Amino acid sequence: MTTLKHLSSVGEQPASVLVRAPGKVNLSLHVGPVGPDGYHPLVTVFQAVSLYEDVRATASEDLTLAVQGPGAELVPTDESNLALRAARALAEHTGVEQGAHLEITKGVPVAGGMAGGSADAAATLVALDALWGTGLLREELCAVGATLGADVPFALTGHTAVGTGRGDTLTPAMVHGQFHWAFALRSEGLSTPAVFRHFDAITENDHDMPDGADTALMSALRAGDAERLGAALSNDLQASALDLAPDLRETMAAARTAGALGVIVSGSGPTIAALGRSRQHALAIAAALTVAGVCESAVCASGPVPGARVVV
Repeated sequence: MTTLKHLSSVGEQPASVLVRAPGKVNLSLHVGPVGPDGYHPLVTVFQAVSLYEDVRATASEDLTLAVQGPGAELVPTDESNLALRAARALAEHTGVEQGAHLEITKGVPVAGGMAGGSADAAATLVALDALWGTGLLREELCAVGATLGADVPFALTGHTAVGTGRGDTLTPAMVHGQFHWAFALRSEGLSTPAVFRHFDAITENDHDMPDGADTALMSALRAGDAERLGAALSNDLQASALDLAPDLRETMAAARTAGALGVIVSGSGPTIAALGRSRQHALAIAAALTVAGVCESAVCASGPVPGARVVV
């Protein structure tokens, strides 16, 4: 049986470490006007779901990388790869001069708006912290992760959380029970910078940002009420993503026809998230999307789940 360990329970330096980190769906995403620093302020509610990236780190003199699994051919393996960047950031932060061979097994859709690359970075930080014996607190790993991307701290913590600032300042959200999702995958990805640029072009620069996370959505999470949660899903980037990928409108319509409680573009897209009443209903929605031919493929997952953990 596969078991998961908290980082603090790992003692001696092993020769190899396997870490699993989850993808995410944004239950709500509010985007403010772009600031002088070029970034948009965000208020978002993340939920970690049971689609995972596995990263195995093995002791080595050099820092090397291999990628396998669905969509592996689309993942860069040069210095732009988030896992390699995470390794170098941790080495710089801790003064470690060791290397490692990183082997990523993809389970989160590539370029789907579900933060697979951020999950790789989070898993790499946890794996190398154990492999190198640096013994950082999870809060320290999150601080290193935040320098790599706004979604990395959430991939480290998982569960459900409200993200503010660039999305990397996290506050845990109270959730009762589990929620079950069908995700419709598109063969071509969407560029996150392009989605944000189009958002800026079609949005008034002085539009208001909410003071906090959506009251109705947070109430639905606390109650474990999937129907209310479905009605409260929102994404400011959705209109921009649909303009750039109009075929997604048909995908969303098919999910609604299949009885989804709520349908939303996941993050910057192009993955479509459809909320089911139960695990079985999510499977039925995924089957209906596949039969309708409105997506490349469809997968199911549940949330919330924990963040990056050592797998023994």
